[in-house]
Amino acid sequence: MKIVIVTDAWSPQVNGVVISLARTIEQLERLGHAVQVIEPGQFRSIPCPTYPEIRLALLPGRKVARLLEQAAPQAVHIATEGPLGLAARRWCVKSTFPFTTSYHTRFPEYVWLRTRLPLSISYRLVRWFHGRARFTLVATETLRQELATKGFRNLALWSRGVDTELFRPRAPGFLADPRPIFTYVGRVAIEKSVEDFLRLDLPGTKVVVGGGPDLNMLRAKYPQVRFTGFKTGEDLACHVAAADVFVFPSRTDTFGLVQIEALACGVPIAAYPVPGPADIVRHGETGFLSEDLQQAALDALALDRDMCRAAAGAYTWEACTRQFLQHVEAARPADAAATAVPT
Repeated sequence: MKIVIVTDAWSPQVNGVVISLARTIEQLERLGHAVQVIEPGQFRSIPCPTYPEIRLALLPGRKVARLLEQAAPQAVHIATEGPLGLAARRWCVKSTFPFTTSYHTRFPEYVWLRTRLPLSISYRLVRWFHGRARFTLVATETLRQELATKGFRNLALWSRGVDTELFRPRAPGFLADPRPIFTYVGRVAIEKSVEDFLRLDLPGTKVVVGGGPDLNMLRAKYPQVRFTGFKTGEDLACHVAAADVFVFPSRTDTFGLVQIEALACGVPIAAYPVPGPADIVRHGETGFLSEDLQQAALDALALDRDMCRAAAGAYTWEACTRQFLQHVEAARPADAAATAVPT
């Protein structure tokens, strides 16, 4: 099957959306499918306000339509609600071409945190965007139920995976900081509630791995915290595995890929009892979920790291790619079925 994926988030960005799409594409191609990506690097673009590393395509409508027509896809998946996603949606609706979307990011909450625009307005717009999709793919059952109560329709599950060869338990000693080491990995931005972690009264060392718009401000405000900046690949995995507890303070993530990366390294999690962590963490076994994040972090120190590693085995990129493929195949035009590659 020939699949076109349209996304406003793509490399060189490093985030959960990009990782999820890239790993899914690798698996789709391994299964014999042809995948074409329409992404911001193919267009004139400007930096996104507050996130200059994110590029927003300028007036992409005609080119997106031309690329889709030239591709002659059997399936179209729209991954993001940005300029490219809007242009692809417009083409699909105008062409009566069935498509799928995915809900990766809580944009209404992000916008509210920065502008105080009422959530009701933002959700109305996001609901409109996804409303014509055959399926809107979400990462967890908790999120599916939440969005259903907000009026979203045709919701389907598409989980996430982890590379358990890269993210694995490692010998202690990579970080020489005083223990215990409590680590956060992710974007350093207001919607991630990183400061909730930094304010905690914890023994040992706090480590923040990642960058973002609040990095310099928080680095100056909390000089006792170790800020490493962005890390990738082996270096990232070593930093994660060196933690005694992985602290995930976000209340706005739709999944939190870094959580299963931590579990794969044998690191227990401390998080709030919200969608994402509530779907991943087994309370009292692989982490603790509590509104008292400090107590959750301290309690997690006593958990079995082998149990954490074992829990990560449930998340494979192959399994979630087959899940993705099931929904994309179900949504494709009937006349595309005859030429699809068997799975």
